[in-house]
Amino acid sequence: MEQKIEKLIAWLRERVQEAGMNGAIVGISGGIDSAVVAHLIKRAFPNNSLGLIMPCKSNPKDKEDALKVVQSCGIDYHVIDLTETHRVLFGEIEKQLKEKGQWNEQAARLGDANTRARLRMTTLYAVANNYGYLVVGTDNAAEWHTGYFTKYGDGGVDLVPLVHFTKGEVREMARILGVPEEIITKAPSAGLWEGQTDENEMGTTYDMIDKYLKGEPIPERDREIIERLHERSHHKRQLAIAPPKF
Repeated sequence: MEQKIEKLIAWLRERVQEAGMNGAIVGISGGIDSAVVAHLIKRAFPNNSLGLIMPCKSNPKDKEDALKVVQSCGIDYHVIDLTETHRVLFGEIEKQLKEKGQWNEQAARLGDANTRARLRMTTLYAVANNYGYLVVGTDNAAEWHTGYFTKYGDGGVDLVPLVHFTKGEVREMARILGVPEEIITKAPSAGLWEGQTDENEMGTTYDMIDKYLKGEPIPERDREIIERLHERSHHKRQLAIAPPKF
């Protein structure tokens, strides 16, 4: 794993140089994946890396954990609170749709959550533009395979260094890099709503997804869930679909 970390660091440097950019930026959520990426880009670009903490109707504990990640790797950072921005934007959307009698209350929670993810990515690119940095994503192999990310939100990035690593491998990498243990062991959550966790939402566990990706046997119920999630999220892993040339 230490060799893979060194290869990832070299790969990040190559991609940034190839793009003619100055460094790299990542959104730090307080979770393990963004913690690992923060450590990686800090090692790759000691003087040209940045972490962005973006509370948005968030649990205050997430910001505390994000600051612990910053402290553990020494990366430069900014805190940009998007709560009010989201309130104005999503509030106006709700108002306009309600005026036409077309507001779908059942779809509102997911729409609210996805808007937060896309606001964060918009913010990351605005800041990245200021510094001439590439935006580095945090999706691991399990999230990528199941589509557990927001299209054009946390999925809308320049580089995805963790996309071939299982959740278990990300934990191993985190311990080598020096991510705080409490970040490594906390229940994975996108922080989309109160009490939300990745595994409850997916209906299976990262351990099961990791085993599936490694070709190990898992219960039929979990296999069916994973394959259904993969099939349903196919569009998320593609570029915008174009028609054939006529």
